[in-house]
This record gives sequence, C-alpha cells and structure tokens, in this order.
Amino acid sequence: MMKNNLLIQEKRIKFKNGLIPVIVQDSKTDKVLMLGYMNQEAYRKSIEERKITFYSRSKKRLWTKGEISKNYLLIKDILVDCDQDTLLIKADPTGPTCHKGTDTCWKEENQINFLFFLEKIISNRIKKRNKNSYVLKLFQSGINRIAQKFGEESVEVIIESKDMNKNLFLNESADLLFHYLLLLYSKNCSLQEVIEVLKKRHLKIKKN
Repeated sequence: MMKNNLLIQEKRIKFKNGLIPVIVQDSKTDKVLMLGYMNQEAYRKSIEERKITFYSRSKKRLWTKGEISKNYLLIKDILVDCDQDTLLIKADPTGPTCHKGTDTCWKEENQINFLFFLEKIISNRIKKRNKNSYVLKLFQSGINRIAQKFGEESVEVIIESKDMNKNLFLNESADLLFHYLLLLYSKNCSLQEVIEVLKKRHLKIKKN
C-alpha cells in the first residue's frame, strides 16, 4: 500500500531541472540527518528497495546511501512540502549517516539527541564483538551483573547528591545514564520506548 501511494505521489512532485532536494530525518528522534538530491529514477529505486538512493550531481549517477559503508537509510515515510518541490524522508539509519562517522551531517552539542547516538554506539560495540570493549564485557556478563552495576551507579548518584561537589555529582549521573542505556539494550528495549511511555502519561495528565 505504501509503495503504491508513493508512486501516485510522484505525479505531484516537481523535479526542477530533473532534480528535487531531499531532507532526511531520523524517524525516531526527528533529528535532521542529511540533505541530498533525487531524480525520478532515484525516487523510484528508493521506493522499490525501501533504501534511500540519491542522484550524485558530481558523479552523474545514482548512489544508494550506504552502498559502501552499509550504513543504509531505511525509508519509513516520504512527505512532499506544500510547493511540491522538496521531499522530507523519515528513515531509520542502520549506522552513522555522515562520512565523518557521526549520526548527522550537522554539528550538534548538548542535546538529548546525543543519548540516541550513544545508544547506537552501545549497540555497535556489542555487535562488532571487540574483545577490549568494556560494553561488550559487561553485556556478556549477563543481566544480573548489568542490573547490579546499574544499582551501584544509582547509589553513587545518591551519595554525591548529598555532597556539594557538582563535578562529582554530574560525573556519577553520566555513569548512571550510560549504564541505564546498556540495561535497556540488554532488555531488548530502547530509550525511545521509554519516551513514548512518558508521552502517554503526559497526554493523560493533560486530558485530566
């Protein structure tokens, strides 16, 4: 159904000089990941394979994002703006989007989105099976040890909250957040799922 709708949508799209700019957004975090261009062939190939394919203006050919790195952008939805001359694609990235190894082509600091990036790093460390990785070693020790470590970090935060050393409190808080993300991963859960629970609670409170 989605494929048919997107093919019908193509008739409304304005490919100026054969191309249309495409903004790619993370479907889970709403973070803007990158900008590229598509022609009609790239658009149809993207729909067919459910992976974003662009038209390279420098190489004069189609290129699927991740064709070398395997860091694909899996399409969840394609939206057309009010003038029908720009696309917004919501996608699930399978790895870093930028060629520099970051999750976005724009520099972002001190934002909650970094937690999602950290979540992906934890996942990658475990999947790549680097024997020197602290994350992998703790993950392989099992859920009981992971939960115990999270408990230890929680106690450390409580202890430091009673003191006046802000730096120690923030560092212990960072340790707690990191181990919480690892605990979520070990339970096959995600930060986004926790956020969705909070959103539902918020909406319920607003209705009341």
